[in-house]
Amino acid sequence: MPNRLAHETSPYLLQHADNPVDWWPWSAEAFEEARRRGVPVLLSVGYSSCHWCHVMAHESFEDQETADHLNEHFVSVKVDREERPDVDAVYMEAVQAATGQGGWPMTVFLTPDAEPFYFGTYFPPAPRQGMPSFRQVLEGVRQAWTERRDEVAEVAGKIVRDLAGREISYGDGVAPGEQQLSQALLGLTREYDPQRGGFGGAPKFPPSMVIEFLLRHHARTGAEGALQMAGDTCERMARGGIYDQLGGGFARYSVDRDWVVPHFEKMLYDNALLCRVYAHLWRATGSELARRVALETADFMVRELRTEQGGFASALDADSDDGSGKHVEGVYYVWTPAQLTEVLGPQDAELAARYFGVTEEGTFEHGSSVLQLPQQEEVFDAERIAGIKERLLRERGGRPAPGRDDKVVAAWNGLAIAALAETGAYFDRPDLVEAAVGAADLLVRLHLDEQARIARTSKDGQAGANAGVLEDYADVAEGFLALASVTGEGVWLEFAGFLLDHVLARFVDAGSGALYDTAADAERLIRRPQDPTDNAVPSGWSAAAGALLSYAAHTGSEPHRTAAERALGVVKTLGPRVPRFIGWGLAVAEALLDGPREVAVVASGRADPASAALHRTALLGTAPGAVVAYGTPGSEEFPLLADRPSINGEPTAYVCRNFTCDAPTTDPERLRTALGTVVSG
Repeated sequence: MPNRLAHETSPYLLQHADNPVDWWPWSAEAFEEARRRGVPVLLSVGYSSCHWCHVMAHESFEDQETADHLNEHFVSVKVDREERPDVDAVYMEAVQAATGQGGWPMTVFLTPDAEPFYFGTYFPPAPRQGMPSFRQVLEGVRQAWTERRDEVAEVAGKIVRDLAGREISYGDGVAPGEQQLSQALLGLTREYDPQRGGFGGAPKFPPSMVIEFLLRHHARTGAEGALQMAGDTCERMARGGIYDQLGGGFARYSVDRDWVVPHFEKMLYDNALLCRVYAHLWRATGSELARRVALETADFMVRELRTEQGGFASALDADSDDGSGKHVEGVYYVWTPAQLTEVLGPQDAELAARYFGVTEEGTFEHGSSVLQLPQQEEVFDAERIAGIKERLLRERGGRPAPGRDDKVVAAWNGLAIAALAETGAYFDRPDLVEAAVGAADLLVRLHLDEQARIARTSKDGQAGANAGVLEDYADVAEGFLALASVTGEGVWLEFAGFLLDHVLARFVDAGSGALYDTAADAERLIRRPQDPTDNAVPSGWSAAAGALLSYAAHTGSEPHRTAAERALGVVKTLGPRVPRFIGWGLAVAEALLDGPREVAVVASGRADPASAALHRTALLGTAPGAVVAYGTPGSEEFPLLADRPSINGEPTAYVCRNFTCDAPTTDPERLRTALGTVVSG
């Protein structure tokens, strides 16, 4: 019989709806039940494409005996971290403070007042490698709760007090200058891996936001080292196993330093961020590899992640059926020489093995290899390789596919909208711009209420009950601002303004200018989460600073610009010390130092090819964070177009920066020069 999760919209929660565990979703009622029964709460947090979450579910939560023990002695609460990033953040901070590490599945035991007192991640069904079994943990917690309740309450109270005292140093609310950004670059240079690209050792994560900073820093200062680190890292990732050489798109991270073996789950946010990074790398260098990867990644998102409603699904699982009913990580993507021969015949299989680095020993498990593009002297026949890729992709399409988490997360869709809009504009792919508009329409129609408050998630056309957090308001505003620049439709600027008004009113600390991850009127947790560091995605804090700055450049709004500058104070503090973990904050600081530039392109007609060409020239400018307004003379859709006539009826561009404007120009070459454009065509 299904438990209480059967009525949830989260695919992760629905995966547990048939467990014998009497799960509750996160709710006041669950804690009220724990109080009524006088038992502790087991909080289990994960997400649908998390491999070890599935393992623990199968080993423990599907086991009747374990479930009976849980049901008798605990109230069990299951949370999807992607739906409730606030709950996840608060308790992950406690886990990391107590144990020195964190991860998912996250297993936390709480008092009925939601105060944590015992922590862990994955627990095996039997003792293993120094880890207690899950049953041993449950019994230990039950015993402590029954026999030493005062001690448990004391520990829980101390943890909550310690968390309250862990304040971040926000600096003085003054944005970083040249010196701090140069120090950040120096810090990145020290952590850079010159042999393999990327930063640090294994596991290696795609450093999307750091690369955006490096590209902007190069555009503003001409620092060749910054461009080289960005370009080499992008090339190594694109040639590695972390990139899907057949279907496009990136896996979550590489388990080794060489980008060879990925953790195979594919997340929307990684692919949105990386699609935009490669498009921006092409814009800066004209690299054909960057162009190919940007387009293949955009096509992957549209082909494999777009939902029926026009939004983008969260993720593809790492695991899939190996053909025998057993779920195995990576089996969908890897190949043995024998499998290549079966599909391609001996001659083409030998060529494919050389081209993709498939060996007899294998680069993954059981003699299988992850496809890569190793650096080699041999020149390959492009047409023959294209045919091989097509046949392998067709064959792979017949394998059992990884599961898809169909949940639409507002923030991640905002990132996808920005990436698809810009990639479509750069490479003359109106279908990609249309996909971005479709996702934006869905967010407005389904996720925004009459006050422009945003719902965190939706699924199958139904909005979820969880309120949006700071990153939802900020990333969706970022997506809408990119869409406004690309389409010339001012309604997207207007919607971005509604969202950013919420940021100013409900997420900013009026005294310090610091930002909170949850709104002032959100559900109260044991601590109001607040984290300025960029990890897998830009922090809500950095994303808000960027969107506020762009909106101020479009509108001249002083409150938005002031809020952005004050928010960047934390980048002045953290940038020189931990640049890898504040990449988007550093990228926004580059835009602030450059102005950012405000570009108005006055068209002689919406369908006029010369106007479209001048608009595209403006979009291809590398000046950090430049904003572009596009419309016909007298248009009221964008403030930047006000009182800006065309010259002699020709399409005309105006470039302004720090309250000073260049002379208007009708010449695309002069506009290119003014915006630091590298590529043409």
